Amino acid sequence: MKTTVELTILCIVSTLIYWILTFSYVEADLLTSLLLFSADSLLQGRFWVVVTALFIHADPLHLLANMVFLYAFGATLEDEIGVAKVLAAFLTGGVLSFVLSMFVYEPSTVMLGASAAIFTLAAVAMLTRPLKFSWVLLMPLGLVALLYFVYNVAAVLTGGGGNVGYLGHVTGFIIGLTFGIAWNPAKWKRNLLVAIALLIAYYIVMFLLSFLFEELP
Repeated sequence: MKTTVELTILCIVSTLIYWILTFSYVEADLLTSLLLFSADSLLQGRFWVVVTALFIHADPLHLLANMVFLYAFGATLEDEIGVAKVLAAFLTGGVLSFVLSMFVYEPSTVMLGASAAIFTLAAVAMLTRPLKFSWVLLMPLGLVALLYFVYNVAAVLTGGGGNVGYLGHVTGFIIGLTFGIAWNPAKWKRNLLVAIALLIAYYIVMFLLSFLFEELP
């Protein structure tokens, strides 16, 4: 069994246990302080929350979306760079994104989920196998990674967000770029250009399709 599948199962099981405990007799605020990340919890000595919060998700849509992307990027990277590097990128990106958020958000802000860690894997995949077609996402991995990075940067710049940690996603992606460059020093520039070319082609196709449909009677 691939380690990516094991990570996916761990996220699902951890999230389900958290939901069950939350809807039972366990005090929700206590669970939040013990398992989910916030600067307050970390500064109170609960150092484990930088890890436990990675595997817990807020709702079914949050969990499903993250697991799809985790499998798409993680499974490919396992074959390309090995399990140890996938785990290193996943954990480093997730943990650092939580820790760095302390300098942006209020200390009481609660954060959870593997999104930032998955964005780290996305950046590594973009600089490693940009043309690898994902039958899960129905796009080349380089295009998916860069498309969602641009979307999240735009959300940060326009003040979008709500309960979504767009800044954490961008942070995770930037951390992933450092891994991708270190692990693929000979080809990362070419692969980045390939991903950019894919993105430009995508927007051209979308523009032409929208123009075509506008012209149809």
